[in-house]
Amino acid sequence: MNRLYRVAGYFAGGQAVNDVIPLGNGLINDTFLVKAGDVQFVLQGINGRVFPEPEQVVANLQQLNRHIAQQASASVCLRIPALLSADAGQAYYRDEDGQIWRALQLIEPAESREQLGNSEEAAQVGFALAHFHRLCGTLSPEALHDTLPGFHITPTYHQNYLTLLELPLQVPVDAEFRQCQGFIERVQDRISVLEQAKQRGELRERVIHGDPKLNNFLFEPGSNRIVSLIDLDTVKPGLVHYDIGDCLRSCCHIPQTNQFDLPRCQIILENYLQEAADFFSANDYDYLYPAIWLIPFELGLRFFSDYLNGDQYFKVAAPRQNLNRALAQFALCDSIDRQKGVLQQWIAGLGYQ
Repeated sequence: MNRLYRVAGYFAGGQAVNDVIPLGNGLINDTFLVKAGDVQFVLQGINGRVFPEPEQVVANLQQLNRHIAQQASASVCLRIPALLSADAGQAYYRDEDGQIWRALQLIEPAESREQLGNSEEAAQVGFALAHFHRLCGTLSPEALHDTLPGFHITPTYHQNYLTLLELPLQVPVDAEFRQCQGFIERVQDRISVLEQAKQRGELRERVIHGDPKLNNFLFEPGSNRIVSLIDLDTVKPGLVHYDIGDCLRSCCHIPQTNQFDLPRCQIILENYLQEAADFFSANDYDYLYPAIWLIPFELGLRFFSDYLNGDQYFKVAAPRQNLNRALAQFALCDSIDRQKGVLQQWIAGLGYQ
């Protein structure tokens, strides 16, 4: 804890650090709320095992902030956290162990929510994600570093999984193991759908958020209005379909039953498409359903692979947690597939405007 106070002090602008409190429930970075004098800010230690070039994560956020600042204020409905400078004037601090730390503006008043409570909140999520994509629409993907090479490239995750299966297994080959293995084998012909569309030129890369799960949208307290989109470490070039699929996975997963909430999906997607009308193409519509199914599968595949690999990537609180996470995502995929006809018909009814 003394180390955290010392690191926080580099970003406190000369004020004494009064408190450093764990913040959020992210699975990758260590995140803290810092109280120093009369200011508060967010301190994050960037996970170097996940982000091999953490300085590029910081550089991307700097580029994003500059780009958003250039937009007409009347057209910007989301606040993007600003980076705070360390004492040396840099946008990050490297400690004696080589750990990269950065500090971010605390967006307030604002709150994250772990589940959606009504249709107005769901509508705001759809609008906010599309608004972020629209704001980034004039930022060239080539202007950003690819901070996570291979991120959301499902065939690469699948190949990594096959490689792990060939190694001596450190986990029991039990019923749950076989259930995951069998599911992956049954659907392997669907794994490359988005990457093949990209290679054929049917889908193009844009600037994406990379991790638009529900608790990365900040709501105005006491309101259904979203005021910010945070956790921007994964902002990078990619397909907006990755973001759409991941957002719907997070917001429409009913954890008690691992069912997919189709009415909520329709609300989010309809509001996304209303805001995205200017940049969404006919091909983009064609690959909506494949993305909605694929991204939960991809996450399940990553959870299962991490379980096989000794839980190196995702934080766990129990030995089989990543296995259970994988089973939940695969059950969600099954629920999506059972509603495929209705969802595809609904998407087709929206048409290409």
